[in-house]
Amino acid sequence: MDIEQLRHYCLNKKAATEVFPFDDSTLVFKVLGKMFVIAPLDKWDKGEASITLKCDPEYTIALRERYASIYPGPYVSNRHWNTVAIHKGELKPQFILELIDHSYDMVVKGMTKKQRDILSGY
Repeated sequence: MDIEQLRHYCLNKKAATEVFPFDDSTLVFKVLGKMFVIAPLDKWDKGEASITLKCDPEYTIALRERYASIYPGPYVSNRHWNTVAIHKGELKPQFILELIDHSYDMVVKGMTKKQRDILSGY
């Protein structure tokens, strides 16, 4: 998966947007203003592509125990977020997309009813 494939996949989700809220090299995908993917572009340029994803706390632990390519990420709650190494070859692209879907779903699940109603209108 390259950065354009990631962008295409994330931006095709309902109400998804991309922004650089932290600096010029950290791309963030949001749904109605809530982050679901963090992608540090400077690492992609160095061949160390990774993304940080929201995750159910129990699933977070299970994933880290099973995969060396999934680990606690910097600057986020390690209970609710995992960093996923993209190019280590351990994880199949389809599984990475499923993890992105899970992140998006977790963010939507945490929204208020009003926000979910707005989302259903997209």
